[in-house]
Parts: sequence; structure tokens; C-alpha cells
Amino acid sequence: MTNKDLAELIFPDINKTIEDYEKMYPRRTIEESAAVTRFAPSPTGYMHIGNFMQAIIDFVIAKNTNGIFYLRNEDTDQARQIDGAVELIMDNLNDYNMTPDEYEFKDQVIGNYGPYIQSKRKEIYHTFIKHLISIGRAYPCFCTKEELDEMREFQESRKVRPGYHGAFAKCRKLSIEEQIERIKNGDAYVIRFKSNGDFDRKFRFIDEVKGLLMLNENDIDDIIMKSDNQLPTYHFAHVVDDYLMGTTHVIRGEEWLSSVSKHIEMFDAFGFKAPKYIHTPLILKKDGNSTRKISKRKDPEASMSYYSELGYPTMAVVESLMTIINSNYEQWHDANPDKSYLDFEYNPKKMSSSGALYDLMKLDDISKNIISKMTKEELYEDSYKWSKKYSDSLKSIIEKDPEYYKSILNIEREQVKPRKDIAKYSDIEGLIWYMYDDLYNPTDYEWGNVTDKNEISKILKTYMDKYFTLDSEEWFNKVKELADELGYASNMKDYKKNPDNYKGNVADVATVLRVALTSQSRTPDLCQIMNILGKDRILERYSSFYK
Repeated sequence: MTNKDLAELIFPDINKTIEDYEKMYPRRTIEESAAVTRFAPSPTGYMHIGNFMQAIIDFVIAKNTNGIFYLRNEDTDQARQIDGAVELIMDNLNDYNMTPDEYEFKDQVIGNYGPYIQSKRKEIYHTFIKHLISIGRAYPCFCTKEELDEMREFQESRKVRPGYHGAFAKCRKLSIEEQIERIKNGDAYVIRFKSNGDFDRKFRFIDEVKGLLMLNENDIDDIIMKSDNQLPTYHFAHVVDDYLMGTTHVIRGEEWLSSVSKHIEMFDAFGFKAPKYIHTPLILKKDGNSTRKISKRKDPEASMSYYSELGYPTMAVVESLMTIINSNYEQWHDANPDKSYLDFEYNPKKMSSSGALYDLMKLDDISKNIISKMTKEELYEDSYKWSKKYSDSLKSIIEKDPEYYKSILNIEREQVKPRKDIAKYSDIEGLIWYMYDDLYNPTDYEWGNVTDKNEISKILKTYMDKYFTLDSEEWFNKVKELADELGYASNMKDYKKNPDNYKGNVADVATVLRVALTSQSRTPDLCQIMNILGKDRILERYSSFYK
């Protein structure tokens, strides 16, 4: 009996060969310098920000090189699969304008290298496993869970490196005849990869981020096919899929670095060239005085839904991640403010190898800058679209009078130095509520230096009686005249020289006008607010403070 007999017994219905699949999936006809990248999440939950950062790198590398970016759903662990996870993944990529060049979604398959869902590629995996068995690089393992637990306990008690290797890999010692007999007897088994490695030997490996590394060879006989559903493990499926799909760059988290030796040995066992690896650093966050890994359990910002629900523009999230993807991105963007992040040439060597600190305050700053550059129409469209999904109250405000809403958004917008107070769409309602009479019912006023009710009344009545104007060129001059009449310094220099000669200054008077109208001490341009509200509504609010 031979290894080929064993392979035939295990996979009697597999008639194709590796060569058959190489013909079905020929080498891609793209430029030699073009990269083929894949985003390959497991549909086991929400989209994590670390996964999304890797997707951005995939996307940027492909677009930088006129290459291919494809989506592969790695659903071999079907016990952990969550309903709707695939839809969330596609929705996220589409929302961020990162639609893959090749993908499979519902009944649609785009691309010639599918199926792009691993659970549909079982026959392909079986063909490759059958080949490994036939050449003696894979074998059936009949060890029970109890036997493996006993082995692990023994290794721990003797402080031996854990794993199915060396003398502990007892099923690799079975003869082909014994293996065939046990299979025919109906004994349960998995398929293990037979390692030829020596853990005490090192091999050279180049990670595109960390550079040259010397790693221990793999000597673990890893499971490559499970017994329950006959789907492969991640380690094996990755090797087969990335070879057939022509992946040139694998971008994944640094937690996978310890598995490199397994994957390299599997590529070598088939005689395949391994892709380039980019192992991204952990995303970190400040937690008090310490820094720690961002946590799915503790941190809402770990989920991409966090940014959608709060209403951050998609480009703000991308830009904020680009600043930690490459250390020189901010400098490049400052020098090229009108260019897209896709024009930036990603360099893995300029990525942190020790951890990437993600700062939500920086995200806010980036987002404020992006929103400030939107036209009123763009901000109207985006905020309205967001409100229809996440905020009934803002949706109601907008739908009352869209043109009025746009006029509010346009305050200090579309000018050389636009306002930068909106970081996300969920901020808008809290910044404009005082512009709506049905919402305006303040219980607190931020008066500032002038708090005497009689003085406030005098300032407001005198302004309305003698100095009121909606002319933007005359408005502040009228406020200064009001200040002079009531004993406030209209010139700040004069006030600073002799503050005791005045009740206060023109800024104090303007604050009274602002707060009596909005209840807020800080708002966008007051003259523009007054023009939108109109004289009658201003008088109605001011007159409530008259004696």
C-alpha cells in the first residue's frame, strides 16, 4: 500500500489535480509591478477598526500599482459565523468607496478567481490535501480529544513546548496499512500537515514592516482539515487561496506573525512562491496615563459602526487611519491638500512596528477640517442621509424646511476661513437648536461679564430702538456706537489702557446681544444668525428681557 492508495481512500471522488486548477486559475495578466491584494475577514462579527485599517492598506497598494483588490470571505469556522456579518462587511466597504474589484455577494460573482467564499471551495482544498497525502506530507490523525488533553497536560507538567510535534505526533508513526485499516473501521480522524521543520533551526524571513527576521522553523503537525465538516483550517486555506488567486501581498495583524513559519513551510511543500507579508501593528489607545490595545469588549470605537452612528464623514475616518498607516502621510497631505489619499504612495517601512496610537481627538480635528470644506449642499445631503438612518430628531428638523436648514449650515461656510465647529453629523442638532423657535426654551444663559438684569435690558432695548441693523458692513459699527453710548469701550486698546474708565468693552456688549438671542456665549457669526432669524423673531426674544 502507498500514500497514493491512502489519498484515494480518503478522497475517492476527487478527480482533479493541482495542475487542473492552475489551468482554471491562470497567472493574472497584469503588469509585473501590479499588486494583487485581498481583504479576507471572517464573518464572525462586526467590522473591527484594525481590520478596516488593513483593508485600507490593501486598497491603497492595489490602486497605487494599478493592481487588483478583492474580497474573500473566510468562513471555514462556520460555528462562529454570525448572520448578517457578510452584509456588514460589504456595506462598510461600499460606504467608504472601497468596493472590491472582485468579490462574491449574494448571487453576484465579480471576477474570474472565485468562488470568493471559502466554504464553497471545499473541492479545491480536498484536491490540494489529497496531493499532500499522496506525496507523504499529510496524514490522518486519530487522536481523541481526551488523548490530546492528556498530552497537553503532560507537556505542561514537564515544561515541554506544547504542540503536536516530534515524539508527541504519534499518529505520524502509523503505517499506511494501519491508517487505511482504521479509516475503513470508521474511526474519526482529522488530516494533519507533516512538518519537516526543526524548531531549533532558524530561517530568514522578510516582513515588509519589520524587515529581516530570523524565525524558528515550524515543526508542528498542524491540522489542515477538520473532522466535522471537512473544511480546512485558516492556515491551509490561506496558502491554497492566495496561490490560486495570485495574491502578491498579504496584509494582516501582527498577531499572525507567529504563524508565518507554518505558512512558509506549506508554500514550500507545494513548491509555490509565498506572497509578501505586511504584518500591521496593534491599534492602541490612551487610557489614563497608560496606553493599551484597543479592545472589542471595552471600547466602542473598536467597531466601525461607532463612526457611522456618530456621523463621521467616511473620508475623515480614512484620513485619520492614514496618519498611523504611514508616518509621513500628514506631511504629504499638508503639501498636497487637494489630492486623494489614493495618490499617496504607501511605504510599509514607514509604518510603526511597535503599535499605532489612534487618537479620537485627532479624528475630530481631521473631521472638522473636512466638514468645513463642504458646501452647504454637500453638508445638507450628507447630514440628511445620515439622519434618515440614525437621528429622527435631526431628520424632522431638516424636513420642516430644507432651505432654512441649508441657510443655517451656510453660516461662515464657503469662505476663506470657514467655521470648524462640526466634527460629526451628530453634533449639528446641538449646534443649531436655538435657530428653531419650537426648540428654543433655554433654562440657562451664558451671560459672561454682564449679569445685571437691568443692564442687560438696557443694552437690548437701546440696541433695538436705535442701533439695530442687518447690514453686515454696518452691523459691528452699530454695536460699537451702542457700546459708546452705554459707557463701554468701543476700542479694545483704549479699554486695556484704562479699564477703570469703562463699564466693560464692546465684546461684553456683543456677548449680551448673542446670549439673549441664542443663550450661548459662543456661536458662529452673530450678524449672519440675525439675518436668518429676522427682525421680528429677534425682537420677540430680546423683548422678553425688557422690564
